[in-house]
Amino acid sequence: MALPTQKRSKSRQKRRQYQYRLKKMHLSVCPKCQKPKPSHQVCPFCGTYMGKEIIKLKAEKRKNKKEKDKKGTKEQKDKKEGKEGKGIEKKEKMVNRKDTKHK
Repeated sequence: MALPTQKRSKSRQKRRQYQYRLKKMHLSVCPKCQKPKPSHQVCPFCGTYMGKEIIKLKAEKRKNKKEKDKKGTKEQKDKKEGKEGKGIEKKEKMVNRKDTKHK
């Protein structure tokens, strides 16, 4: 195995290690939402790049999910009140199909 011929001084070690430091991020301004964003990357706040919407953000997905949950709670209330929904009938049909296949 190769070994160093001479000891590296502390100053040389530190000069070499200085290259591995954390560096400042170069930020630019998003043209749509006017917030700072990393250069040449999709804006983390509005999800646009070069004026086009590239990604749908989690906040929008959460809103959609909450709306779906509200619809789900309405169906649960209907079940408690005795109103049967379409979902229950479909499950019953599937159970009946499974019984007939195995006979």
